Amino acid sequence: MSNPIDVAQRYFDAWNSHDAVSIVNIFAINGVYQDPTITARGDKIGANAQSLWEAFPDLSFEIVSKAETAAGMVATEWLMTGTNSKPFQGLPPSGNKISLAGADFFKISADKIESVKGYFDTKVIPEQLGLQVIVQPSELGPFSFGYSVFAQTGKLVKPGAFSITSIWSSDDDVDEIKNQSREIAKEMLSMDGFIGLSLSRAGGRGVSISAWEKPEDIRQIMQSPAHDHAMKRFWDNLSDAAHTSVWVPDHINPLWIRCKGCKTMINHEKSKGQCSCGSKLPDPPPYF
Repeated sequence: MSNPIDVAQRYFDAWNSHDAVSIVNIFAINGVYQDPTITARGDKIGANAQSLWEAFPDLSFEIVSKAETAAGMVATEWLMTGTNSKPFQGLPPSGNKISLAGADFFKISADKIESVKGYFDTKVIPEQLGLQVIVQPSELGPFSFGYSVFAQTGKLVKPGAFSITSIWSSDDDVDEIKNQSREIAKEMLSMDGFIGLSLSRAGGRGVSISAWEKPEDIRQIMQSPAHDHAMKRFWDNLSDAAHTSVWVPDHINPLWIRCKGCKTMINHEKSKGQCSCGSKLPDPPPYF
């Protein structure tokens, strides 16, 4: 019978050789893996490892320390490193390197792992990939909280029309809807007359607002392959409810911009880029 520390080492060796079969086989029949993000048994343990290797092809573990703390109980301190060169959780690869410190606690019997409990800071990898980590309530009184994404072409023209779509869905549908929205947005960025797009989700509702130079420009969406695929999925079984609309602005007020010299707010359209104090005004941001 092997030393429990050797069994734990074989587990990490399988991780470093990217051998999902060996990882699964070293667990007992009812063995379980747990960490702050997942609880898995059987083949799901290997699938979890495989998903990380796909996103971080050079992922590996360095064992900082290991010790048998009681009969069949092993504690290990590790450092996981890798490079995000492939898509991760639906996001495009960042190319960033990660370095995550953590600890695993093993319960081992008869050369098999009965359980692994892993501990690490869940904010580290998102932050190292350049992602925002925001802690906020889902609801507070009449307010719902969520997330938002914005894309723009940089055009300085005033919008002549807005397309607004609301879609209600369960949390189970969110990832697919996010991926579809991302693909549609990529195609919109190359469409004539497109200005910008804002996407948000809170309280089980997603809202997209896109700005266009003219109302007729919005019709290009109907020729979008990504939009066509999304509509087929919607009519099939994706989401619970939705509606779309096109809005034409009654008027859009002038863009006001603060002079860096005298700190006065200036009507950029009338100023021609020059403040009355003699300072050149900053470049204006897009209207949308």
